Amino acid sequence: MAAEAEVMDELRRLRARVPQLTGALAASVDGLVLVHDTPGVEPETVAALTATALSVAVRMADATGQGDFRELLVRGVYGYVATYAAGRSAVLTLLAQDRVNVGRLHLEGRRAGVRIGELVDAAAEQTPRPAAAPAPTPSPAPAPPMPTRTRTPRAPRTPSTTPNARTTTES
Repeated sequence: MAAEAEVMDELRRLRARVPQLTGALAASVDGLVLVHDTPGVEPETVAALTATALSVAVRMADATGQGDFRELLVRGVYGYVATYAAGRSAVLTLLAQDRVNVGRLHLEGRRAGVRIGELVDAAAEQTPRPAAAPAPTPSPAPAPPMPTRTRTPRAPRTPSTTPNARTTTES
């Protein structure tokens, strides 16, 4: 990605503006790390989990009629994980201490998300697209399904016609 250095600069500036941040990561919406500043945290895991949470959040917002995804906030015992939309193809995930001012976190996270989205989207537009692949050849029609055999149920047997049937006699 051509804008990698600029996105990393934005993450550093964001961490300077919000000192309670413990990590910041920009990822693609499908869970690939673009850039990260996440000491002590595995960035690939965070990016993959971000993509999963994003998928659920997008569906939740859609199903409830709330419109396009904007942000997601998770609060744990030790702090926050906040995810913000960043353009058409990226997300910004921030890790923060539990004493962070959540309003400030949202304000700065939203601003950084917009800036990172602009950088990533501009870089994607400048990336040459591969030549179109030839149209796939149609596959042959599938074979018709095999007929299934059905069994005709038998009539129940009566004790007199059942071989080796025990009969009881009353005395």
